[in-house]
Amino acid sequence: MTSNYGADQIQVLEGLEAVRKRPGMYIGTTGPRGLHHLVYEVVDNSIDEALAGHCTHIEIDINADGSVSVLDNGRGIPTDKHPKTGKSALETVMTILHAGGKFGGGGYKVSGGLHGVGISVVNALSQWVEVKVWREGKLHTQRYERGFAQGELIASPELEHPTGTSVTFLPDTQIFTGGIEFEYSLLAGRLRELAYLNAGVAITFSDYRQEELHREIYCYEGGIKEYVSYMCREKELLHPEIIYVSGERNGTYVEVALQWCIDAYNDNILGFANNIRTIDGGTHLEGLKAVLTRTINAVARKRNKIKESESNLAGENVREGLTAVISVKVPDPEFEGQTKTKLGNTEVRGIVDSLVGEALNEYLEFRPQVADSIIEKALQAFRAAEAARRARELVRRKSVLESSPLPGKLADCSSRDPSESEIYIVEGDSAGGSAKQGRDRRFQAILPLRGKILNIEKTDDSKIYKNTEIQALITALGLGIRGEEFDVSALRYHRVIIMTDADVDGAHIRTLLLTFFYRYQRELADQGYIYIACPPLYKVERGRNYYYCYSDRELREKLSEFPANANYTIQLIKGLGEMMPEQLWQTTMNPETRTLKRVEIEDAAEADRVFTVLMGDRVAPRREFIETHGTKVNLTDLDI
Repeated sequence: MTSNYGADQIQVLEGLEAVRKRPGMYIGTTGPRGLHHLVYEVVDNSIDEALAGHCTHIEIDINADGSVSVLDNGRGIPTDKHPKTGKSALETVMTILHAGGKFGGGGYKVSGGLHGVGISVVNALSQWVEVKVWREGKLHTQRYERGFAQGELIASPELEHPTGTSVTFLPDTQIFTGGIEFEYSLLAGRLRELAYLNAGVAITFSDYRQEELHREIYCYEGGIKEYVSYMCREKELLHPEIIYVSGERNGTYVEVALQWCIDAYNDNILGFANNIRTIDGGTHLEGLKAVLTRTINAVARKRNKIKESESNLAGENVREGLTAVISVKVPDPEFEGQTKTKLGNTEVRGIVDSLVGEALNEYLEFRPQVADSIIEKALQAFRAAEAARRARELVRRKSVLESSPLPGKLADCSSRDPSESEIYIVEGDSAGGSAKQGRDRRFQAILPLRGKILNIEKTDDSKIYKNTEIQALITALGLGIRGEEFDVSALRYHRVIIMTDADVDGAHIRTLLLTFFYRYQRELADQGYIYIACPPLYKVERGRNYYYCYSDRELREKLSEFPANANYTIQLIKGLGEMMPEQLWQTTMNPETRTLKRVEIEDAAEADRVFTVLMGDRVAPRREFIETHGTKVNLTDLDI
């Protein structure tokens, strides 16, 4: 029986209580991604000041106690009394959702961040926040604890900074139960990205947690042109000059930088709207893709590279080898989803199309050699695509890429609900045998692969579809044809788990698989469907008891728990095939006890570069990468 449902059971959450009650609604997750999002929200406020033309320098510090400080030389958050709340404007912004200068009223023409809730959400989810505001020759300070102001706003005369805002916060361990330690490289990737997107703004990032200060300064006068140059620095350029377009129409500002490369067979286009990376695309990317296809085809016909009787080049032909960044600043952005990953403003498509079309036509008209080289690259892509299409048709006639039959080596699960189903991709028959016997057949499928799959970083499509292991992967997962729009409804499993041995060969196979997913169907990684299993490295036996350790650190900690004269044995688990099915289930496959690492791509430009360096044709950059990072990075644990 259910209890009576009346008015007294309707909860009304006052102020920031709602944020603390359901933090995931505001920052997506209380894991590492949500934790780092707090920093981005505070920095976004400073970036908004830069977009408005009032801020040139932002300093971000990870302090020795683990808190983070963000200081800018903007106008400073207003501190006078707010007419509606009766509190200072600062306290209003810090403690009330949807309060800020981003909702009209002339505060900001363009802004990023969450839906106007950023700084108050940071305040709600922090153990404490200290704010300093420099305005009108005075320093204004106020402290907050778990969202509540601790006393009044204090003003004192000080001229350390003419104007600006400093926000220091310590995330709340009651909310972030998995830990509140910030990862330097993760924050650095986003801050570098912001510096590229906001030409001329200097961003200083310092980490005071170690004995030796770690500091980097990001400032790029060339803006997104330098961003594209950074992404292409390991590649062979098709044309030396980056094609750059910028302009404004109806209050929307558009910037595009384009560079085609000879030794690349995929496109890499990063889209941003109001400084937010739109990983799910949107109208700005649709407009850019459409205008590139139309313009290159028009120029190709004008220069007689495509005859009247021949069909147009497809969009993927035109974009092959292209690295591009498009950044739009929209006064009233419409984002799909709370985390803003897709731009929905329909007018932006036409604005991008017309601005880029005019500028690109003019650019190519005055540089016929550049035009010819881009067109020739696209024609080669078209011919390769035709060869691949013929190979696919041959494959299809053999029914390998058809929905039926599934590959014979696949041990499928009984569930037909992709959201609860998962597939383990394992190396070799012995590991596959243990996994098949140890799994839960209701929702776990096993696909054993023989040896190392094809490196698709340097392989054209016609060879991809002839490769048996690649065919098995494509068919088992329900993936479409490379280059086609990702169809999530066709995906047969929503957790694709790479499970390889913890040795050099296993690391190589894992890297080949990650390369396949990143280059063949990147949306799988972007949307969080790829995982890496974490099998144990050691088994420690002492008497009748045994323990599994997943790292050298865990092993040392476990051994330190034993008495000094204890007898024990340590077994190094070299391969998954050495483990009994029950052991594999208990340590690596049981959802109750296993550890999975989700593959997340925070810094897309760096991920693209790493795949190019590690898996591409050029030996020198790969050797330099390994020599530089080999001693610092465990390359057998490559998380992108």
